[in-house]
Amino acid sequence: MTVLVVGGGGREHALVWKLAQSPRLKRLICAPGNAGTASLAENIPVAASDLAGIVDLAVREEADFVVVGPDDPLAAGLVDRLQAVGVRAFGPTASAARLESSKSFAKDFMRRHGIPTARAEKFTDFSAACTHARNQSYPLVIKADGLALGKGVTIAADYPAAEHALEEALVQGAFGEAGRIVVIEEFLSGCEASIHALVDGKSWLMFPDARDHKRALDGDLGPNTGGMGTLSPSGRVDDALRRRIESDILAPFLRGLQADGLAYRGMIFPGLMLTAEGPKVLEFNARFGDPETQVLLPRLKTDLFDLLEAAAEGRLDAERPEWDSRAACCVVMASGGYPGSYRTGFTVTGCGEAEAGGALVFHAGTRLEEGRTVTSGGRVLGVTAMGRDAAEAVGAAYAGVRRIGFENAAWRNDIGAPEPA
Repeated sequence: MTVLVVGGGGREHALVWKLAQSPRLKRLICAPGNAGTASLAENIPVAASDLAGIVDLAVREEADFVVVGPDDPLAAGLVDRLQAVGVRAFGPTASAARLESSKSFAKDFMRRHGIPTARAEKFTDFSAACTHARNQSYPLVIKADGLALGKGVTIAADYPAAEHALEEALVQGAFGEAGRIVVIEEFLSGCEASIHALVDGKSWLMFPDARDHKRALDGDLGPNTGGMGTLSPSGRVDDALRRRIESDILAPFLRGLQADGLAYRGMIFPGLMLTAEGPKVLEFNARFGDPETQVLLPRLKTDLFDLLEAAAEGRLDAERPEWDSRAACCVVMASGGYPGSYRTGFTVTGCGEAEAGGALVFHAGTRLEEGRTVTSGGRVLGVTAMGRDAAEAVGAAYAGVRRIGFENAAWRNDIGAPEPA
C-alpha cells in the first residue's frame, strides 16, 4: 500500500509518524513534507496548494490512498479532483469543507439543524456592520468568514475595538478574500475544548478531547495564533458531557449532512465552548487540528490507517479503536515574533536529545539545508510527551523543550496549566 500525505506542518508530521507504524504500508510519501517527515517518508517538493501537481503526483506514484492534512486544499477541492481520477482520499469534498472555509455557511448550517452555537450575523458592508456592532453587548466576536490561518478572529472589548477590527477586514482587506465577509457573533463564556470525530456519512467515531492554547503569550494574552500547545484530555469533558456532545452536536451534524446532501468522509473538529447552558460550537474545522493531532495520535493504540480507510469507505461502525489512558501534552516552539513578523533560517539543535529523554518532536516550520535542520516558519516544532496525569505530561514536555535550541525561539510557559474554576 502506497500512501501520500499532503502538507508540511506539525499535523502532517504527526500523521506520517503514526501511519509509518502501520504494517499495511509499503511506501509513505509526503508532499511537500519537512525536516521531520524526511526521516519517515519520501518528501516530494509539491506544495499542498498545487492541486494539479498533487493529483499528478498521486497518479504518477500510484498512490493507493491520499490523506489531505491542511484546510486550504480541502476547501479548494483537492478531494474532488482525486476522486475524479480514481484515487481514494481522506477528507471532505469542497462543498462539505465549506463548514470550515465559510463561517457564515457553517452558522447557517448549525441554525437550520439545531446545533447549539452563538448568535451571529454576517456583513459585507462596513457601515452596516458598524451599525449592528454599536447595538450589541460586549465583549463581541468579529470573525473573517474565510480561512485565515487561525488569525482572523478578534474579541472586541468595546465598540472602538470592534470598529477597528471591521475596518481591518472590510476596508483595509487585512485578510484578503477571507475577510470580504465578516461574521459578528455574541461572546460565549466558559471553558474551551476541542473535539475530534471521524465521520463517514453514516456514523461517527469520537476521539478523546483536547484543550488548545490559542493566544501567543502566557496567561492567554497576545494575539490569536494557529495554536501554541495542547493537552489531552482537557480535564473538562467527562463521560456525561461526551454523551451530550454526541447527542446535541454530532448526531444533528450527521443528520444535517444527510439532509443537505453533503459528501463528508473525513475528520470533523468542532471547537467547543463549555457554557453554563451546555456545549456550544465556536467553529467547525474539516480536518485534524494542529497542534491537537500531536497529542491525540500518541494516545491512539489502533492502526491509524485502518481508521482513515474505514472513514473514506463508509464503514466506521465496525471500528473500535483503543486509546492510551495516559495524558499527553504538546508545547509549540515558535519563531520569535510569531504570529507577526519573524526571521527564519536558524539552525535547530537538541531534537535528538529531547527524543532520547522520552519526548516526541514533531516538526512544523523546518527544512533540511546542507544536512542541517533550520527554521522555516512561525511554528517550528511541537514537543510532545506523555505522563500518568496532566502534570507529569506537562513536565516531561517542557523537559524536552529545554533540550532544544534555535535562535529567537519562543514558547508559552503555561501550556496545560489548570484552568480557573
